[in-house]
Amino acid sequence: YIDNDPPNSRLFVVTSRSITEDELRDRFSDFGDIQGVWVVKDKQTKESKGIAYVKFARSSQACLAMEEMHGKVLMDGTKPIKVFIAQSRSSATHRDVEDEQLTRIFVMIPKSFSEEDLKNTFKEYGDIEYCVIIKNKFTGESKGLGYVRYYKPSEAALAIELCDKAYRAILAEPRTKASSTEEYKSSPTDPGIPVPSTADPGSFPVVDYRSGDFTRCLMMSTRAGLTQEQIFALFDIIPGMEYCELQRDSYGMSKGHALIRYSNLGSAVYAKEKLNGFEYPPGNRLVVNFIDDGEDRSSPVGRMATQFVAAQMMAAVWNGPSTSQVSFSSVSTVPRIQTDVNLPPLKKLAPPDSKAKERLFVVFSPSPLPPDVLEDVFCRFGSLIEVHLVPGRKVGYMKYADKQCADEAMAALHGRVVNGVKMKVMLADPPREESHKRPRTY
Repeated sequence: YIDNDPPNSRLFVVTSRSITEDELRDRFSDFGDIQGVWVVKDKQTKESKGIAYVKFARSSQACLAMEEMHGKVLMDGTKPIKVFIAQSRSSATHRDVEDEQLTRIFVMIPKSFSEEDLKNTFKEYGDIEYCVIIKNKFTGESKGLGYVRYYKPSEAALAIELCDKAYRAILAEPRTKASSTEEYKSSPTDPGIPVPSTADPGSFPVVDYRSGDFTRCLMMSTRAGLTQEQIFALFDIIPGMEYCELQRDSYGMSKGHALIRYSNLGSAVYAKEKLNGFEYPPGNRLVVNFIDDGEDRSSPVGRMATQFVAAQMMAAVWNGPSTSQVSFSSVSTVPRIQTDVNLPPLKKLAPPDSKAKERLFVVFSPSPLPPDVLEDVFCRFGSLIEVHLVPGRKVGYMKYADKQCADEAMAALHGRVVNGVKMKVMLADPPREESHKRPRTY
């Protein structure tokens, strides 16, 4: 058994049983200093099981080898190999080339750093997808912490290895498995109201507004991927908004909820009544709750004033649209594609009789996107021939006439959310050309 020190420096390779340790060492030595190769063998027959471990001196070398060798054919007549970053024995899965956890790093930075400073400091190690500086929720000041997301695992590993040690760069691991998978749980005050589980209950206690606890702060939850700009535009329709921030997880990705604060109680109450349950984009119901804004309303006078303001606002809300001065027409024209992916402009489809050089296999959660939306999204990388959804299943295929276009689409869209649907985008298995079965139609 080969150790994993430093972390993520060991590869797990699924290969043909005929491939030897020497052949693996020879093919993988191009990427760095190999400290060991181990082909796993059957205890009885001593024959290879078709899996092996390759240990490099550095994580960046292992990641580069994974990126370059995954899907390669080592010997004529053998299947393409699969290459993963090996995890500990206790882990059920190994990390593949698309694993987002390998591309984000967490760094300590001067509080004076802007996102541009952060990007300029770390861009020498590879192409950066985005940088995020963690800021105080209420003052907007930097906490001296940030995240940098690269496009490739090898670039993130290189940054950790080579950057100034003062940045204390490490991979941005999830804090707990539960927080990354469980999006919603019940509100402590009302089991029927979902609140984001990733919100820190110490920071954002949900308020039971039916007992008269109105506040100037709101927490909005959304299952669809909304951008900071979209949320700002929505809540800014109501006068008096002084703060709006999309909450981000330890990777700098949206948690699916935002914190909004108004300068007065009336606007917050109005926003809560108007926007809780509002569908934006269509089909995505927003959940808006009051949260504690830290103000003391425990005194009888304070509580009476709060209830008086709230009662006035409620009367205005429930007296129908004639009393409403707020128009939601500006958010009714929702774009057809809702995503935080920076999509390129539309490109023409390849001719339908084009030869497919690459096929992408896409898994949808919770359900497939319509074919016209998929075509709109996947054609933007060029050379898309057609979109094929498998009837009755949550999967589909995207056929491309150019391999590089398909690779770019996979890199940009894997693990991302479009119109509230998360997509896993992978290379499809190549068609078996030697097979005499009827040719596949997708």
